[in-house]
Amino acid sequence: MYSWELPYHRHSTKERLRKKRTVVPSCTDDEELGKLLKLYKSNKIRTTKYSLLSFLPKNLFEQLHRFANVYFIALAVLNFVPVVEAFQPEIAVVPVVLVLSLTAIKDIWEDHRRFKSDHLINRLLCRVYSSKQKAYNDQCWKDVRVGDFVRLSCNEIIPADMLLLYSSDPRGVCYIETANLDGETNLKQRQVVSDLPLQGEEFTPESFPSRIECENPNNDLSRFRGYMEHPSGVRVGLHNSNLLLRSCTIRNTETVVGIVVYAGHETKAMMNNSGPRYKRSQLEKRLNTDILWCVVLLIIMCLTSAVGHGLWLKNLKDPVFGVNTDTSPALAGFYVFWTMIIVLQVLIPISLYVSIEIVKLGQIYFIHNDLDLYNEQLDSRIQCRALNITEDLGQIQYLFSDKTGTLTENKMVFCRCSIYGVEYPHVENARRLEVYEAEKNKAADHSVTLRSGCSAKSRSCRSLSCNRSSVSLHTLTADSEEEDEQLSNQIQARTSAFCSRMAKEVVPDPELVRKLNWFSSPLNEASSGTPSSLELAYITDFFLALTICNSVVVSSPSQPRHVVPEARTPLKSLEEIKLMFQRFSFPPFSALSTFSPPQIRGSPRNFTSRLFTRGKTGSFSPTANNATDGSEPGRDNDMDTPKLRCILDFSAPGEGGNAAQVEDDIKKDDIKDAKTSPDGPRQEVEVDSDSDVDDELLYEAESPDEAALVHAARAYRCTLRGRSPESLLVDLPGIGSLAVQLLHILPFDSNRKRMSVVVRHPLTGQVVVYTKGADSVIMDLAETSKGAEQAQEFHSHIKDQSQKHLDSYAREGLRTLCIAKKALEEEEYEAWLKRHLLAESSIENREELLLDSAQRLETNLTLLGTTGIVDRLQEDVPETIEALQRAGIKVWVLTGDKQETAINIAYACKLLRPNDRLLTANCGSKDACAAFLKELKLEVQCGQDGLTEAPAAGAHGESSSGSVSSFILVIDGQTLDWALQEELKRDFLELSSRCKAVLCCRSTPLQKSEVVRLIRDQLGVMTLAVGDGANDVSMIQMADVGIGISGQEGMQAVMSSDFAISRFKHLSKLLLVHGHWCYSRLANMILYFFYKNVMYVNLLFWYQFVCGFSGSVMTNSWVLILFNLIFTSVPPLIYGILDQDMPAETLKGVPELYQAAQTSKIYVPHMFWITVLDAFYQSLVCFFIPYFALTGSDVGILSFGSPINASALFIILLHQVLESHTLTWIHGLVLLLSGGSYFGFVLLFSVSCVTCSPPTNPLGVETLQMSQPLFYIICAVTTFTALLPRMLFRAVYSTVHRTAALKSSHVEKVESENYRKRMQRWNLSHHRVNRLPVCANNPGLEPSTLHTQTHTDRQRAV
Repeated sequence: MYSWELPYHRHSTKERLRKKRTVVPSCTDDEELGKLLKLYKSNKIRTTKYSLLSFLPKNLFEQLHRFANVYFIALAVLNFVPVVEAFQPEIAVVPVVLVLSLTAIKDIWEDHRRFKSDHLINRLLCRVYSSKQKAYNDQCWKDVRVGDFVRLSCNEIIPADMLLLYSSDPRGVCYIETANLDGETNLKQRQVVSDLPLQGEEFTPESFPSRIECENPNNDLSRFRGYMEHPSGVRVGLHNSNLLLRSCTIRNTETVVGIVVYAGHETKAMMNNSGPRYKRSQLEKRLNTDILWCVVLLIIMCLTSAVGHGLWLKNLKDPVFGVNTDTSPALAGFYVFWTMIIVLQVLIPISLYVSIEIVKLGQIYFIHNDLDLYNEQLDSRIQCRALNITEDLGQIQYLFSDKTGTLTENKMVFCRCSIYGVEYPHVENARRLEVYEAEKNKAADHSVTLRSGCSAKSRSCRSLSCNRSSVSLHTLTADSEEEDEQLSNQIQARTSAFCSRMAKEVVPDPELVRKLNWFSSPLNEASSGTPSSLELAYITDFFLALTICNSVVVSSPSQPRHVVPEARTPLKSLEEIKLMFQRFSFPPFSALSTFSPPQIRGSPRNFTSRLFTRGKTGSFSPTANNATDGSEPGRDNDMDTPKLRCILDFSAPGEGGNAAQVEDDIKKDDIKDAKTSPDGPRQEVEVDSDSDVDDELLYEAESPDEAALVHAARAYRCTLRGRSPESLLVDLPGIGSLAVQLLHILPFDSNRKRMSVVVRHPLTGQVVVYTKGADSVIMDLAETSKGAEQAQEFHSHIKDQSQKHLDSYAREGLRTLCIAKKALEEEEYEAWLKRHLLAESSIENREELLLDSAQRLETNLTLLGTTGIVDRLQEDVPETIEALQRAGIKVWVLTGDKQETAINIAYACKLLRPNDRLLTANCGSKDACAAFLKELKLEVQCGQDGLTEAPAAGAHGESSSGSVSSFILVIDGQTLDWALQEELKRDFLELSSRCKAVLCCRSTPLQKSEVVRLIRDQLGVMTLAVGDGANDVSMIQMADVGIGISGQEGMQAVMSSDFAISRFKHLSKLLLVHGHWCYSRLANMILYFFYKNVMYVNLLFWYQFVCGFSGSVMTNSWVLILFNLIFTSVPPLIYGILDQDMPAETLKGVPELYQAAQTSKIYVPHMFWITVLDAFYQSLVCFFIPYFALTGSDVGILSFGSPINASALFIILLHQVLESHTLTWIHGLVLLLSGGSYFGFVLLFSVSCVTCSPPTNPLGVETLQMSQPLFYIICAVTTFTALLPRMLFRAVYSTVHRTAALKSSHVEKVESENYRKRMQRWNLSHHRVNRLPVCANNPGLEPSTLHTQTHTDRQRAV
């Protein structure tokens, strides 16, 4: 039954695999198709890097990619050659084996975690159809294959990418939650493939006769192209709404059945699993250069020894000791060269790479557990996703930021609107927002972890009618339980943000309410304030567009599956409503046809019973405002002029003459309804009940903009009550419940910058397109009437007035949208539909064809009105940007918003100052752009020449950017597009680099990444990009450091970032404190590693001058190998993790220190050479003081080396004490253990080892030396003399350059004890929730604490 007679050839299988994928049921009778299915990958996943057999060779191969490992392995092998052997061969193997083993153990542990995660996922069960047993059987995920039929229930996780063939929902709808995939919690609607012959019945896999042709596996989560071919030859197009993606969760649907099209590593989820990000920091690049210099030094030392040994042998006459005279001096020198390579091998720090990894892990631990970077509302802490670029946080020079959701909350609240060219300021609504702000500030002091009741409702309604429990699973990465918890808390917070009180409880504008009341009950209105019928039509269409032009999913406890409830009877019969519209001469409803209205059941209701007298928006009284004439302060009343009144009347002749008659008719109808209704008293009870149901409706939107507009429409009683793929149920004021037939949804995309819905109007039967989008595109698409002069003037006036209102909204920092509509004739719609269906079923160029189809439809629109939505700044954004600018970081804002909106936000967040000079670049052509950029360059150059240098910020921490006028460049998207072209790139770069800040408006995601690339590559600066949405991903990935904000737009930005934070204000602490510390610690630690290795190696080198350059050493080989590997390796780690050159309060209080650290780079070439010279000096002192002190004595080689080793140990450890800015008991303990381990080892070695280090005998050497006073005198004098220059330098430097900590001591006193108590209280209050202890700075560091977050601090937040 599954056989397909197709002209297959044996060589065609691989060709088919290359071009596209063919999927048929796995139990097909066609052998060729069966072989084809077996070529596809199974559903078993394996994210581990190694197996038992491959671990040793593969891990060794990976570790050999590091030059240092190859170098030490080669030296260990070289030491086995007898001619150049420096010491026992087995001893030379110890360091490299130890380093490789530690790295291998770390890799095994990480891979074992991945293995356990894979095993858990592969063993999960799902129900797969068995053709033999004719039933669904439990089967492990790993055994699922392409072509299998899989049956899933509510709350089950999808095991593979499946094509949806059946849903228990009678409309063929399935809802999925993609939180495991992209972090988004709003439910996505998926649709059963259209035109399936068995749709609506119980699905039986045996009766599925079709073949699926689809694209090859790819990682595009938003795209799926293909078609299903039935035996009749009919092809049905497949798209993304038919595909169920692996790792998503079935919600609110009892049963679904799908056929697997992609399995295992070919699923979109697994193809997006790129693993942890790896970036090389600038410090690492510099480190590799310095290691090469160390190699050069090593070769010079070895050459010196080789030449010296050859000359020594050549000039040696009558030696008193045995010398091999058979070897020529040249050959002996050659052998000594390789011997010295082995002896001096520790000049290359073998443990440095491992130490750097350990230090970075320690730094990340303290960043991750910083209490100041913890968001109590979201119960979210910072995520460090890139483990190897922490020090780059301290070198940032340019910061590129998105605006919406990054600088602002991305919690949209409807603020005001303009309809029909008339503005409605919503004054009471603005006052409500101020009240909420005050309430929020008060509540911030009392709440520990905020939870929204709305999100609780959402969760409860999701679980109704679903008996299976959901499994918490992350298919992308083997996340820890802590990360799972964090993600779930972020999900909960985002859900609550979409249905917060502030967004829901919109206070309607009284004037707009008055007009809608007149529409519902015109007999109650005075004729003086009567709106025109055309204006009422615009208002009705405007709110209908807000209600239905979206992808919002409706849910409630009584409607767990988001079904469209049965529509209730309108307040009058549809025929009466149509008659009323005809009498009013409403243009949208004048073309009534014989369209059959939907069958609607229920009890009739009186008109006035549905007016604005119920629900949460009852904080105003419409009747109290009826006396007003629509003259709110600041409102545009141009439409009331006699000239325009005449214009409006051209569409409604005789309106005034028929007004009395219409009112009489309506009054009679109302009386008739009241008399004929058999259950009048119960009708009022039904209204209240419906009100309760309305209050329980939950809207799950894909963006906060959509949710805000739907809540605003609901405040005016235009309520979206239900949604299905074919229809929407809406309540309209004065009309009641109507089922709106949904024909098409043209979703929003960044190219069109708009979305549209095509519906059949429930009253007129006309096909109507409702569109909402950016004003920059809707205004251009708005029709310019070609009819009468009055009509042209009318449309022009509405556009002009709406544009004025848009500009006003933008100046206030509001996000603006335009609402428009278009009525289609049936012939026009049929012609468009044919092309659209062809585009939907196309596999090649499907996106381009759909884009062209949408653009063909969205032309000659009728502008209905505009909206202004407020998106508040996040807390402490102005302070953060001011601190970053004072730190020398240039802040650019790259946004898709209007220029006016971006400028207003820039002023609000102190990116722009009142005395800054604004340069606006809006060019109409490329030539104009080129000329304008040159003009602006000259203007900036002349302006900067006339400016005096800003005084450096002193003890008061005054911002230099605030005291001197600076230039700010504002550039729009089209001009930016030209400026980024090759011919103009240089001019734009020179201009922007001279400006204090740049605002790029109306910019696309591609433009954002191109700007970052231009600045990073051309200026050679360290860049950081921060954003919160999918449109910021390319910018985040392009920057040297990418930071994602876990906001309201899913987790795409977080998943692509190096670090993830929850608030923009966290950047201040992350960069100015942790970034500064990480760079300072790591740079100093690397220099210290070079210092101690060069210093100790030079002791061996100086000894060659007194031993004939023979390659001998004055210490036993075990001490030589372990000195740098064990005895002096731990103190630098503590130094790199815990050292603080300045307290956190100082770094935050004086941001200029961040820039000062950049200009006086710690780890630069000259610092490397200064460190090397210092090491040379100390090694000279450490060698020659004991040498001259013991000259003439009878001490042996090991006795001579004993005080040298001990002195070297004291010098190296005390050198670090001098370099440390922070000393705690941890430092003291580590130093004590390091010294104790050395002396313990050599003493134990001295008393127990007889033949451990041939040919020398260390027995009793150390015990004898340490029993003599001369040993301690030599050690003391040597240590003091070696460190004296560094101590003098530190004293003089501190006297001449007072530390910033002293200069800024007035900023804030250190309160370490208060901070410790605060941290203990927090840990005590959270320990039962199984969270890690959270600390802000490092434990045990008394001078480095955060200021206590007092009661006053909490009230200042939000």
